[in-house]
Amino acid sequence: MPPEAAPQIGQFFDAWDLFRDPAMAGVLAGALLGFLGVFVVARRMVFLSAALSQAAGLGVALAFWAQIHLGFSSTWMSPTVGSTLATGLAALGLVGGTRGARWRPDGRLGWVYLMGAAGTLALGTRIVQEVQDIESILFGSAVAVAPADLQQLIGVTGGLFAVQVVGLRGFCQVAVDEDGARVRGLPTRLLGLLLVASLALAVSVTTRILGALPVFAFTVLPAMAALRVAPNLATAAWLAAILGGAAGFLGYLAAFLYTLPVGAAQALVAGAEVLLAALVGLGLDAWHTRAVHRHAHIHGPGCGHLVVQHGDHMDYLHNGHLDHQGDDGQTDDHGDGHGDGHGHRHD
Repeated sequence: MPPEAAPQIGQFFDAWDLFRDPAMAGVLAGALLGFLGVFVVARRMVFLSAALSQAAGLGVALAFWAQIHLGFSSTWMSPTVGSTLATGLAALGLVGGTRGARWRPDGRLGWVYLMGAAGTLALGTRIVQEVQDIESILFGSAVAVAPADLQQLIGVTGGLFAVQVVGLRGFCQVAVDEDGARVRGLPTRLLGLLLVASLALAVSVTTRILGALPVFAFTVLPAMAALRVAPNLATAAWLAAILGGAAGFLGYLAAFLYTLPVGAAQALVAGAEVLLAALVGLGLDAWHTRAVHRHAHIHGPGCGHLVVQHGDHMDYLHNGHLDHQGDDGQTDDHGDGHGDGHGHRHD
Protein backbone atom coordinates (compact mmCIF):
# COMPACT_ATOMS: atom_id res chain seq x y z
CA MET A 1 0.00 0.00 0.00
CA PRO A 2 1.58 3.34 -1.05
CA PRO A 3 2.35 5.82 1.72
CA GLU A 4 -0.16 8.59 2.28
CA ALA A 5 0.74 11.72 0.36
CA ALA A 6 1.85 14.70 2.42
CA PRO A 7 -0.60 17.60 2.63
CA GLN A 8 -0.13 20.24 -0.05
CA ILE A 9 -0.45 23.99 0.33
CA GLY A 10 -3.21 24.02 -2.26
CA GLN A 11 -5.29 21.75 -0.05
CA PHE A 12 -5.00 24.25 2.77
CA PHE A 13 -6.47 27.08 0.74
CA ASP A 14 -9.05 24.80 -0.87
CA ALA A 15 -10.35 24.19 2.67
CA TRP A 16 -10.00 27.85 3.70
CA ASP A 17 -13.54 27.97 5.07
CA LEU A 18 -12.50 25.33 7.60
CA PHE A 19 -9.15 26.89 8.53
CA ARG A 20 -10.06 30.58 8.29
CA ASP A 21 -11.08 31.20 11.92
CA PRO A 22 -8.08 29.54 13.63
CA ALA A 23 -5.66 31.02 11.11
CA MET A 24 -7.07 34.51 11.60
CA ALA A 25 -7.01 34.03 15.38
CA GLY A 26 -3.29 33.27 15.10
CA VAL A 27 -2.75 36.44 13.05
CA LEU A 28 -4.66 38.66 15.48
CA ALA A 29 -3.07 37.17 18.60
CA GLY A 30 0.40 37.31 17.09
CA ALA A 31 0.00 40.94 16.02
CA LEU A 32 -1.43 42.11 19.36
CA LEU A 33 1.06 40.24 21.52
CA GLY A 34 3.96 41.17 19.24
CA PHE A 35 3.12 44.87 19.60
CA LEU A 36 2.79 44.66 23.38
CA GLY A 37 5.85 42.45 23.56
CA VAL A 38 8.18 45.24 22.45
CA PHE A 39 7.47 47.15 25.66
CA VAL A 40 7.65 43.93 27.68
CA VAL A 41 11.10 43.08 26.28
CA ALA A 42 12.34 46.69 26.45
CA ARG A 43 11.38 46.88 30.13
CA ARG A 44 12.90 43.44 30.82
CA MET A 45 9.58 41.97 31.86
CA VAL A 46 9.84 38.91 29.60
CA PHE A 47 8.75 36.32 32.14
CA LEU A 48 5.75 38.40 33.20
CA SER A 49 3.94 37.18 30.08
CA ALA A 50 4.92 33.57 30.82
CA ALA A 51 3.60 33.81 34.37
CA LEU A 52 0.35 35.44 33.24
CA SER A 53 -0.23 32.82 30.56
CA GLN A 54 0.13 30.04 33.11
CA ALA A 55 -2.26 31.89 35.43
CA ALA A 56 -4.75 32.15 32.57
CA GLY A 57 -4.45 28.41 31.98
CA LEU A 58 -5.15 27.75 35.65
CA GLY A 59 -8.19 30.05 35.49
CA VAL A 60 -9.63 28.06 32.59
CA ALA A 61 -9.02 24.78 34.41
CA LEU A 62 -10.66 26.17 37.55
CA ALA A 63 -13.70 27.22 35.52
CA PHE A 64 -14.11 23.70 34.13
CA TRP A 65 -13.62 22.19 37.61
CA ALA A 66 -16.20 24.53 39.17
CA GLN A 67 -18.73 23.63 36.49
CA ILE A 68 -18.24 19.88 36.90
CA HIS A 69 -17.79 19.54 40.67
CA LEU A 70 -19.51 22.61 42.13
CA GLY A 71 -22.36 22.92 39.68
CA PHE A 72 -21.54 26.45 38.57
CA SER A 73 -23.32 27.70 35.49
CA SER A 74 -21.21 27.89 32.33
CA THR A 75 -22.48 31.44 31.96
CA TRP A 76 -21.17 32.66 35.32
CA MET A 77 -18.04 30.51 35.40
CA SER A 78 -17.04 30.23 31.76
CA PRO A 79 -13.43 29.64 30.67
CA THR A 80 -13.28 33.30 29.64
CA VAL A 81 -14.36 34.45 33.10
CA GLY A 82 -11.96 32.04 34.78
CA SER A 83 -8.94 33.07 32.71
CA THR A 84 -9.69 36.79 33.08
CA LEU A 85 -10.12 36.59 36.86
CA ALA A 86 -7.00 34.48 37.38
CA THR A 87 -4.86 36.66 35.12
CA GLY A 88 -6.14 39.86 36.72
CA LEU A 89 -5.39 38.60 40.23
CA ALA A 90 -1.93 37.45 39.16
CA ALA A 91 -1.20 40.83 37.55
CA LEU A 92 -2.25 42.67 40.72
CA GLY A 93 -0.02 40.46 42.82
CA LEU A 94 2.94 40.93 40.51
CA VAL A 95 2.79 44.70 40.17
CA GLY A 96 1.25 45.59 43.52
CA GLY A 97 4.29 44.98 45.69
CA THR A 98 5.79 47.80 47.72
CA ARG A 99 9.42 48.82 47.92
CA GLY A 100 9.74 47.17 51.30
CA ALA A 101 8.28 43.85 50.17
CA ARG A 102 10.24 40.85 51.38
CA TRP A 103 9.54 38.92 48.15
CA ARG A 104 11.58 39.99 45.15
CA PRO A 105 9.64 40.55 41.90
CA ASP A 106 11.40 37.66 40.16
CA GLY A 107 10.46 35.40 43.07
CA ARG A 108 6.79 36.34 42.74
CA LEU A 109 6.99 35.73 38.99
CA GLY A 110 8.37 32.28 39.61
CA TRP A 111 5.67 31.49 42.16
CA VAL A 112 2.84 32.53 39.81
CA TYR A 113 4.35 30.60 36.90
CA LEU A 114 4.90 27.39 38.87
CA MET A 115 1.58 27.46 40.70
CA GLY A 116 -0.23 28.17 37.46
CA ALA A 117 1.42 25.30 35.58
CA ALA A 118 1.24 22.83 38.48
CA GLY A 119 -2.34 23.77 39.34
CA THR A 120 -3.48 23.33 35.76
CA LEU A 121 -1.89 19.89 35.53
CA ALA A 122 -3.31 18.86 38.91
CA LEU A 123 -6.83 19.96 38.05
CA GLY A 124 -6.52 18.14 34.74
CA THR A 125 -6.67 14.85 36.66
CA ARG A 126 -10.01 15.91 38.18
CA ILE A 127 -11.70 17.00 34.97
CA VAL A 128 -11.07 14.09 32.65
CA GLN A 129 -13.91 15.24 30.40
CA GLU A 130 -11.95 18.38 29.54
CA VAL A 131 -8.43 16.89 29.47
CA GLN A 132 -8.02 17.68 25.77
CA ASP A 133 -8.89 21.30 26.45
CA ILE A 134 -6.31 21.40 29.26
CA GLU A 135 -3.61 20.09 26.92
CA SER A 136 -4.60 22.73 24.38
CA ILE A 137 -4.31 25.43 27.04
CA LEU A 138 -0.81 24.33 28.02
CA PHE A 139 0.69 23.50 24.64
CA GLY A 140 -1.44 25.27 22.07
CA SER A 141 -2.49 22.07 20.31
CA ALA A 142 -5.96 23.29 19.35
CA VAL A 143 -6.69 23.27 15.61
CA ALA A 144 -10.11 24.94 15.66
CA VAL A 145 -11.43 28.25 16.97
CA ALA A 146 -15.11 28.89 17.57
CA PRO A 147 -16.58 31.87 15.68
CA ALA A 148 -17.61 33.47 18.99
CA ASP A 149 -14.02 33.24 20.23
CA LEU A 150 -12.75 34.88 17.06
CA GLN A 151 -15.25 37.72 17.43
CA GLN A 152 -14.17 38.24 21.03
CA LEU A 153 -10.53 38.29 19.96
CA ILE A 154 -11.30 40.86 17.26
CA GLY A 155 -12.95 43.12 19.83
CA VAL A 156 -10.12 42.80 22.36
CA THR A 157 -7.46 43.34 19.69
CA GLY A 158 -9.18 46.46 18.37
CA GLY A 159 -9.68 47.93 21.84
CA LEU A 160 -6.15 47.30 23.05
CA PHE A 161 -4.57 48.56 19.84
CA ALA A 162 -6.57 51.78 20.27
CA VAL A 163 -5.16 52.20 23.80
CA GLN A 164 -1.63 51.51 22.61
CA VAL A 165 -1.83 53.92 19.67
CA VAL A 166 -3.13 56.75 21.86
CA GLY A 167 -0.44 56.20 24.48
CA LEU A 168 2.34 55.05 22.14
CA ARG A 169 4.71 57.95 22.79
CA GLY A 170 4.32 57.64 26.55
CA PHE A 171 4.78 53.87 26.51
CA CYS A 172 7.97 54.30 24.47
CA GLN A 173 9.36 56.91 26.87
CA VAL A 174 8.62 54.81 29.96
CA ALA A 175 10.06 51.67 28.38
CA VAL A 176 13.39 53.30 27.47
CA ASP A 177 13.89 55.91 30.19
CA GLU A 178 11.37 55.69 33.04
CA ASP A 179 13.23 58.10 35.32
CA GLY A 180 13.55 60.66 32.57
CA ALA A 181 9.85 60.28 31.70
CA ARG A 182 8.96 60.90 35.35
CA VAL A 183 11.11 64.06 35.42
CA ARG A 184 9.33 65.31 32.30
CA GLY A 185 5.99 64.92 34.07
CA LEU A 186 4.64 61.83 32.34
CA PRO A 187 2.26 59.67 34.43
CA THR A 188 4.71 56.78 34.57
CA ARG A 189 2.74 54.78 37.14
CA LEU A 190 -0.47 55.04 35.13
CA LEU A 191 1.35 54.11 31.92
CA GLY A 192 2.94 51.12 33.64
CA LEU A 193 -0.42 49.94 34.98
CA LEU A 194 -2.04 50.37 31.56
CA LEU A 195 0.70 48.29 29.99
CA VAL A 196 0.36 45.47 32.52
CA ALA A 197 -3.45 45.60 32.34
CA SER A 198 -3.34 45.46 28.53
CA LEU A 199 -0.95 42.54 28.65
CA ALA A 200 -3.06 40.73 31.25
CA LEU A 201 -6.24 41.07 29.18
CA ALA A 202 -4.50 40.08 25.96
CA VAL A 203 -2.86 37.06 27.59
CA SER A 204 -6.05 35.90 29.31
CA VAL A 205 -8.06 35.91 26.08
CA THR A 206 -5.39 34.52 23.76
CA THR A 207 -4.25 31.79 26.17
CA ARG A 208 -7.78 30.42 26.39
CA ILE A 209 -8.06 30.39 22.59
CA LEU A 210 -4.54 29.42 21.48
CA GLY A 211 -2.68 28.06 24.51
CA ALA A 212 0.14 29.23 26.77
CA LEU A 213 3.06 28.18 24.56
CA PRO A 214 2.24 30.28 21.47
CA VAL A 215 1.12 33.20 23.66
CA PHE A 216 4.50 33.34 25.39
CA ALA A 217 6.27 32.96 22.04
CA PHE A 218 4.26 35.76 20.41
CA THR A 219 4.97 38.09 23.34
CA VAL A 220 8.73 37.63 23.25
CA LEU A 221 10.12 36.43 19.91
CA PRO A 222 8.67 38.93 17.40
CA ALA A 223 9.70 41.74 19.75
CA MET A 224 13.24 40.40 19.93
CA ALA A 225 13.41 40.26 16.15
CA ALA A 226 11.97 43.75 15.67
CA LEU A 227 14.20 45.38 18.28
CA ARG A 228 17.25 43.94 16.53
CA VAL A 229 16.62 45.82 13.29
CA ALA A 230 14.19 48.71 13.97
CA PRO A 231 15.56 52.27 14.28
CA ASN A 232 13.29 53.23 17.20
CA LEU A 233 10.87 51.71 19.67
CA ALA A 234 7.68 52.83 17.93
CA THR A 235 8.82 51.32 14.63
CA ALA A 236 9.84 48.17 16.48
CA ALA A 237 6.32 47.85 17.94
CA TRP A 238 4.67 48.00 14.52
CA LEU A 239 7.27 45.69 12.99
CA ALA A 240 6.76 43.20 15.84
CA ALA A 241 3.01 43.29 15.16
CA ILE A 242 3.67 42.35 11.54
CA LEU A 243 6.12 39.61 12.50
CA GLY A 244 3.77 38.27 15.17
CA GLY A 245 0.86 38.14 12.76
CA ALA A 246 3.02 36.39 10.18
CA ALA A 247 4.18 33.83 12.75
CA GLY A 248 0.57 33.16 13.73
CA PHE A 249 -0.48 32.45 10.15
CA LEU A 250 2.65 30.70 8.87
CA GLY A 251 2.82 28.59 12.02
CA TYR A 252 -0.72 27.37 11.46
CA LEU A 253 0.10 26.64 7.82
CA ALA A 254 3.27 24.75 8.83
CA ALA A 255 1.26 22.72 11.34
CA PHE A 256 -1.07 21.65 8.51
CA LEU A 257 1.71 20.85 6.04
CA TYR A 258 3.98 18.95 8.44
CA THR A 259 1.42 17.56 10.90
CA LEU A 260 2.76 19.50 13.88
CA PRO A 261 1.06 20.83 17.01
CA VAL A 262 -0.19 24.30 16.12
CA GLY A 263 1.33 26.09 19.12
CA ALA A 264 4.73 24.48 18.63
CA ALA A 265 4.75 25.35 14.93
CA GLN A 266 3.85 28.97 15.66
CA ALA A 267 6.60 29.23 18.28
CA LEU A 268 9.14 27.73 15.87
CA VAL A 269 8.24 30.18 13.11
CA ALA A 270 8.57 33.08 15.56
CA GLY A 271 11.96 31.71 16.63
CA ALA A 272 13.05 31.54 12.99
CA GLU A 273 12.14 35.23 12.67
CA VAL A 274 14.59 36.01 15.48
CA LEU A 275 17.37 34.16 13.64
CA LEU A 276 16.57 35.98 10.41
CA ALA A 277 16.56 39.33 12.21
CA ALA A 278 19.92 38.47 13.76
CA LEU A 279 21.37 37.90 10.28
CA VAL A 280 19.87 41.14 9.00
CA GLY A 281 21.19 42.93 12.07
CA LEU A 282 24.70 41.62 11.43
CA GLY A 283 24.50 42.98 7.91
CA LEU A 284 23.31 46.36 9.17
CA ASP A 285 26.09 46.41 11.77
CA ALA A 286 28.71 45.66 9.10
CA TRP A 287 27.37 48.43 6.88
CA HIS A 288 27.26 50.80 9.84
CA THR A 289 30.86 49.98 10.80
CA ARG A 290 32.09 50.69 7.27
CA ALA A 291 30.22 53.98 7.29
CA VAL A 292 31.85 54.97 10.59
CA HIS A 293 35.30 54.16 9.21
CA ARG A 294 34.63 56.33 6.16
CA HIS A 295 33.62 59.37 8.21
CA ALA A 296 32.72 60.36 11.73
CA HIS A 297 29.29 59.01 12.63
CA ILE A 298 26.47 61.52 12.65
CA HIS A 299 23.29 60.54 14.43
CA GLY A 300 20.13 61.09 12.46
CA PRO A 301 17.15 59.32 10.84
CA GLY A 302 18.21 55.91 9.57
CA CYS A 303 21.57 55.94 11.36
CA GLY A 304 20.87 52.58 12.98
CA HIS A 305 20.38 53.66 16.59
CA LEU A 306 17.16 53.73 18.61
CA VAL A 307 15.67 57.24 18.81
CA VAL A 308 14.50 58.53 22.20
CA GLN A 309 12.53 61.75 22.79
CA HIS A 310 14.44 63.61 25.51
CA GLY A 311 12.77 66.87 26.54
CA ASP A 312 12.75 69.21 23.53
CA HIS A 313 15.22 67.20 21.43
CA MET A 314 16.04 63.70 20.21
CA ASP A 315 18.74 61.45 21.69
CA TYR A 316 20.13 58.23 20.26
CA LEU A 317 20.75 55.06 22.25
CA HIS A 318 24.35 54.08 21.47
CA ASN A 319 26.56 51.63 23.36
CA GLY A 320 24.33 51.86 26.43
CA HIS A 321 24.30 55.68 26.54
CA LEU A 322 22.02 58.43 25.29
CA ASP A 323 23.88 60.57 22.71
CA HIS A 324 22.70 63.96 21.49
CA GLN A 325 23.75 65.23 18.06
CA GLY A 326 24.30 68.97 18.45
CA ASP A 327 23.74 71.59 15.78
CA ASP A 328 27.51 72.02 15.55
CA GLY A 329 27.95 68.39 14.54
CA GLN A 330 29.40 67.39 17.90
CA THR A 331 27.99 64.41 19.79
CA ASP A 332 27.30 64.94 23.49
CA ASP A 333 26.96 62.03 25.92
CA HIS A 334 23.80 62.46 28.00
CA GLY A 335 24.69 59.50 30.16
CA ASP A 336 22.54 56.46 30.73
CA GLY A 337 19.17 58.17 31.02
CA HIS A 338 19.11 57.92 34.81
CA GLY A 339 20.47 61.33 35.62
CA ASP A 340 24.06 60.58 36.67
CA GLY A 341 25.69 59.48 33.43
CA HIS A 342 27.47 56.59 35.10
CA GLY A 343 26.97 52.97 36.04
CA HIS A 344 23.80 51.61 34.44
CA ARG A 345 23.90 50.68 30.75
CA HIS A 346 21.01 50.22 28.32
CA ASP A 347 21.64 47.08 26.30
